[in-house]
Amino acid sequence: MSRSYCHLCHDMEVALAPVAAEAGVSVRVLDVDADPALEARYDEWVPVLLHGDVELCHYHLDTAKVREYLAQIR
Repeated sequence: MSRSYCHLCHDMEVALAPVAAEAGVSVRVLDVDADPALEARYDEWVPVLLHGDVELCHYHLDTAKVREYLAQIR
């Protein structure tokens, strides 16, 4: 979950790119403000990194946790 004007969101996207490439996974960025239900749920928490319903981190990328999670789901 992201916002176009959120610097933390942009920072997380940049930090996540090499981790995603290393794991061979794609990242889909959703604008939380484009969907009232997402905005209601994640408004103050963005950026939020999710895989399905699993929240991996918010505000800042937890690289170790994401790598560990990706290794577990493979």
